[in-house]
Amino acid sequence: MSEPGVLLTARAMVLHDLAARGFDDAVMVSLLEDAVAGRQWWLDQWPDGAEHIAGLVAQDVQDRLVDSGVRWPRCTACDDLNDHELRIEPELGPDPHWVCERAGISVAPLGHLT
Repeated sequence: MSEPGVLLTARAMVLHDLAARGFDDAVMVSLLEDAVAGRQWWLDQWPDGAEHIAGLVAQDVQDRLVDSGVRWPRCTACDDLNDHELRIEPELGPDPHWVCERAGISVAPLGHLT
């Protein structure tokens, strides 16, 4: 897939997951756009890393939200009543998916949250 295609696919996947959890307002979409733009440089430096872009964009968005005090996406898949978020696994790799680290369960592939 071409570089623009990889970035657009990553954007679409993360936007789907933002929308699935009610985080698709203008501020969040702008934050996503910034994350995608930031990964353009990374992809220019390491074109062979294209398979990692989607997970990295999701992590970038999640990190920026955590920095502003927002937990996204919140886990609704386990029995733990303490508020916690899902994390992307693998941290650097193809086929990223959301996992609940507390319960040790895979919740959904990136781009498929409900």
